[in-house]
Amino acid sequence: MIGLAAPMPAADSGAPPLPTATKGRPIVTLRGVEKQFSNGTLAVEDFNAVVGAHEFVSLLGPSGCGKSTVLRMIAGLGAPTSGEIDWPSADHDVAGEPRRDLSFVFQEPTLMPWATAIRNVMLPLRLARTARSEMQDRAAEALALVGLGGFENAYPRELSGGMKMRVSIARAIVTRPRILLMDEPFAALDEITRFKLNNDLLELWGAQSWTVIFVTHSVFESVYLSQRIVVMAARPGRVISEIAITAPYPRDESFRTSPIYNDHCRAVSAELHRAMAA
Repeated sequence: MIGLAAPMPAADSGAPPLPTATKGRPIVTLRGVEKQFSNGTLAVEDFNAVVGAHEFVSLLGPSGCGKSTVLRMIAGLGAPTSGEIDWPSADHDVAGEPRRDLSFVFQEPTLMPWATAIRNVMLPLRLARTARSEMQDRAAEALALVGLGGFENAYPRELSGGMKMRVSIARAIVTRPRILLMDEPFAALDEITRFKLNNDLLELWGAQSWTVIFVTHSVFESVYLSQRIVVMAARPGRVISEIAITAPYPRDESFRTSPIYNDHCRAVSAELHRAMAA
């Protein structure tokens, strides 16, 4: 379990996780979003979704269905060919672009092999020209939040796969984002490590009150983590259904073997099969 003795001051520390239903104002809305690449591939078509503040939403679908493409467009790492991504509650910068206050966790840790854990975590702060006197404390705090206190000076080669992903998450949260975008971050890990990181992610989400949009192709992972699952069809990616997961938080290992978990997994699996045939 991750220690939360020193929560980030920008978050509502200690607040319980929200109930299953969307609560709070919409934080991002996608309307009729389409993405066609220059080679002619239509990756996403007529994608519509609303994500509320502090919600945990998973995008679930088969490989190649456009989940990561949608996530990257939300992050501003690619523009839709048509449609609209609206940030109704965001402040705007001088150019009129919304301040999304988000961070992105990629499928691979993508750490700099020549840098220690704390220097990897400090990278976004360096790019943001954060004061040197503040960077080290904030990076150490982020590492402690993901359970890596004491590993500040370890190099990536000295860390396990799960520990590298924790550094990657620490690097994402060191900027104190409102929104955490996660692109299948645990897919390459063994099952035991993946379960542990799922538990730790839910604990952090509950304490820090982020909005999390999580990409996965695992029915079991999506049910365990999410308040709501957006099921996507195979290419071109589009929404087939949205499923609310009504189980309360906190969730632990007893939930994984409970009848309600099994019921939700069966329902989501049936929707995924329908999506693959669509």
